[in-house]
Amino acid sequence: MAEAYIVEAVRAPVGRRGGGLSGVHPADLGAHVLTELMSRSGVDPAAVDDVVFGCLDAVGPQAGDIARTSWLAAGLPQEVPGVTVDRQCGSSQQAVHFAAQAVMSGTSDLVVAGGVQNMSQIPIAFASRGAADSLGLTEGPFAGSRGWQARYGGQDVSQFRGAEMIARDWEISREDMEVFAYESHRRAILAIDEGRFEREIAPLEGVSADEGPRRDTSLAKMAGLRTLEEGGRLTAAVASQISDGAAALLIASEEAVRTHGLRPRARVHHLSARGEDPIRMLSAPIPATAHALKKTGMSIGDMDAVEINEAFAPVVLAWLKETGADPARVNPNGGAIALGHPLGATGARLMTTLLHELERTGGRYGLQTMCEGGGQANVTILERL
Repeated sequence: MAEAYIVEAVRAPVGRRGGGLSGVHPADLGAHVLTELMSRSGVDPAAVDDVVFGCLDAVGPQAGDIARTSWLAAGLPQEVPGVTVDRQCGSSQQAVHFAAQAVMSGTSDLVVAGGVQNMSQIPIAFASRGAADSLGLTEGPFAGSRGWQARYGGQDVSQFRGAEMIARDWEISREDMEVFAYESHRRAILAIDEGRFEREIAPLEGVSADEGPRRDTSLAKMAGLRTLEEGGRLTAAVASQISDGAAALLIASEEAVRTHGLRPRARVHHLSARGEDPIRMLSAPIPATAHALKKTGMSIGDMDAVEINEAFAPVVLAWLKETGADPARVNPNGGAIALGHPLGATGARLMTTLLHELERTGGRYGLQTMCEGGGQANVTILERL
């Protein structure tokens, strides 16, 4: 099978809700990383075969196929098409998968993959729920479906419930989660102070660093927060932050590498996606990782760096228990609890960071996975070249 290479990867800083990127139109946010990506790669934008972007709640300024509108807002050739995908929080990781699969199939040579989300302007699910209300639609994606009711009954479907279920099923205490969350902030602040993110970030609107990490946080402050539900273990401190951001990668075939004189930085060694219990929802990275390792004949110890999205602390802690991964290699520069989680952009942000971390440390293999709505998870394994 043909190979798919990553030749460039760039991201915007991740903005805090109401922060420095909150007023940027999502199409302009996407356009920013696309412009920077093409500039850094040196490739003629007209040679790109397709643009695949992830985005959730594609309404309002995020509607109208934001992959396409971002490309056009960047002033790039209108002959290049774009498509927007939704695999919930893994949307832009799936965008990379689609891009790599197009190249590996031989049907494309250069594909841009990425994602964008402005959660300050369009909070998760609120906008799409409002659009449904305006049409008089009272049922959500689960209620009212006879097939769903027959299979899962009237069980509550919520990411918060899913995270609580994981904490209970894997016996993860509130204290365990708070220690993990504190470490996420510590690692992120260290990475910022040491300039580890500088190569991957394209500053925008005067923002040059991720806004999420809290230098003044402490275990004592976390312990004083109220739980998200009565009798629960989760607080806001152990959950990902609402954020704004965008990221993009250029995926190339061997032919494109030769034709355009490109330098491959990584090879897509493996890509897959698996599903699990949609009620528990967030535990799918565990079977998805096991599936990927079995398919490749690799072990978790082969991975020099891992990026697993910190949607909630118990997601990563349960995954660590099941995989036996070295915690020092997992989210070494912090995760979404500190850095933020701009939904449709996070998958591409994680992959951009993973690539740069492998280059910084000289590691060979890196694994990325993330939990997704509906009880799904993507897994990508990169080999640094």
